[in-house]
Amino acid sequence: MLKTGAINNGERINFVIPTGNFGNILAGYYARIMGLPINRLLCAANANNVLTDFIRTGTYNRNRDFLKTNSPSMDILISSNLERLLYEITGRNAEKIRQWMNLLKDEGAYTVDPETMELITSVFWSDFADDRETLETIKDVWEQHNYLMDTHTAVAVNVLKKYRTSTGDTTKAVIASTASPFKFNESVARAVMGSEAILGKTDFELLDDLSSFTGWQVPGALGA
Repeated sequence: MLKTGAINNGERINFVIPTGNFGNILAGYYARIMGLPINRLLCAANANNVLTDFIRTGTYNRNRDFLKTNSPSMDILISSNLERLLYEITGRNAEKIRQWMNLLKDEGAYTVDPETMELITSVFWSDFADDRETLETIKDVWEQHNYLMDTHTAVAVNVLKKYRTSTGDTTKAVIASTASPFKFNESVARAVMGSEAILGKTDFELLDDLSSFTGWQVPGALGA
């Protein structure tokens, strides 16, 4: 799942990006337009999977419960950067985008037309990971590869595995790793050390415990 290898000249890759507000994956789309050899852009969401539902169905619906997850930077129900993608994909049709955004504001949902949907699914694929899957992925990758991930990166790794299982596409993939695992030390420590090991510990104690357990050094800014 985390095998490394050089990308050959002319070889296309899949780009896996954990996202809630669609900013980083939009940057990947622009890079693809500019010539970066990206095959598919995999949108990795957490349990607030409004983007996954949109990419699968063409309907964006924020009328749902907002969940607080262990990947909090992705806890978003209105992905503001998606508007920018739709603007590009529709040939910069400002009036069409305005209609959809007004529907989102007034009714909480909109559905794109079949042509736009076809353009989206030709480039994008999406799935999500819940909190349990996220922690299991952190644990599995640590035990198999001695590599420690934060919760958001773990969402991306989990979604990549689901993509390959679902599609059979084994194209080499680049995962956008988003943060130090020590920044989300409570969740990461629970994943690799177990729930009992973190009981009653402060954030700073968990930093030291996680470092001792893994042999990884606490980043200077966090340690200070």
